[in-house]
Amino acid sequence: MPNKELLLIPGPTPVVDEVYEALAQETRAHTDLRFAGIFSEALALTKQMFNTDGEVFVIAGSGTLSMEMALINTVAPGEKVLIVSHGYFGDRFLGVTNALGIKAEALVAEWGKRVSIEMIEEKLQEGGFKAVTVTHVDTSTGVMANLEEVVPVVKKYGALFILDGVCASAALEEDMGKEYGGKGNTIDVVLTASQKAIGVPPGLAIVAFGPAALAARKKMHKVSSYYADINNWIHIMREPYKYFATHPVNMIYAYHQGMKIIEREGFAARYRRHAAIGKAIRAALKTYNMHTLAPEEYAAPTLSCVLYPAGIDDEVFRASLAAKGVIVAGALGPLQGKGFRLGHMGNVTTEEFCKALEIIGETLKEQGHPVDPALAVKVYQEVFAKNMEK
Repeated sequence: MPNKELLLIPGPTPVVDEVYEALAQETRAHTDLRFAGIFSEALALTKQMFNTDGEVFVIAGSGTLSMEMALINTVAPGEKVLIVSHGYFGDRFLGVTNALGIKAEALVAEWGKRVSIEMIEEKLQEGGFKAVTVTHVDTSTGVMANLEEVVPVVKKYGALFILDGVCASAALEEDMGKEYGGKGNTIDVVLTASQKAIGVPPGLAIVAFGPAALAARKKMHKVSSYYADINNWIHIMREPYKYFATHPVNMIYAYHQGMKIIEREGFAARYRRHAAIGKAIRAALKTYNMHTLAPEEYAAPTLSCVLYPAGIDDEVFRASLAAKGVIVAGALGPLQGKGFRLGHMGNVTTEEFCKALEIIGETLKEQGHPVDPALAVKVYQEVFAKNMEK
């Protein structure tokens, strides 16, 4: 099933034939042992990706459900959470905590910037925070959090570290077994979804709980959800032929294949490829006098919020790209109309990115900007190759 358009939004990402073919397999019963075998292997690969000896949950839903599952199973109503926000999706945790009756305070960065580690520590010194949420890559701004800095500070004050990996998982290391600067300084929860760097269609909520997060759930008498309660799922994830709620059978087929593709490439190799792509895309766009909102030192390898040069009409530009088969997303919030968001993650190839750069260049020329698409492609190829050698 060839993709008719090049979908370069920050998710969903283009789906490769192997995944489509898996998705199209015969639907079996959600308790069928043949299906359970496939699901078990997919869960094992998920544990491997996050390097956790805890539990992983893959259920029908979206990244929003993952956010809710992460919080509802670790923080009780009335307890406090600190939200570290680098954009729209960091801010979104406020809506989740409000719905769950959790007290929340937020440190909100100016769009395109990071919350400083000094601000985080100062706030945590006030005490009483059960957990801290950090978005690994904010889909609105392309800002990437620095886990090496943030994890040790959060753990210093005894809070659970909850990482939103929706726009990062399978493209950036999210190692729950790693100790950041000291014993016990680990990520406690990673929440994510299927449709971004994992390269599978939308439809799966994926959450990994480490030992401390599982212990937090054990101490809670109950949670205010039936479907999102991990106690109702934990035995199913261990033995997927058992029943709690109907699994999205064909989506699990697709997810299993997506995870096998990731395993085949190798986790470290995949992270290196994404880092190289991000650097190459940003370097190529600079030849068009286009710059990303996030500065290079913390620009994400998975997407860029790209600011227009003067004189570009956003709606005309994106519509023209779409007419040529390249789909990008509009900027959000205060940047609406001032730029676009370009996804560069998943299983998209170098050839496809080069094609997209050519079409972006052609479209800029149509709006009166004398750019050189061939130069942009050359810069992309050179920067990508150089960074893959490292």
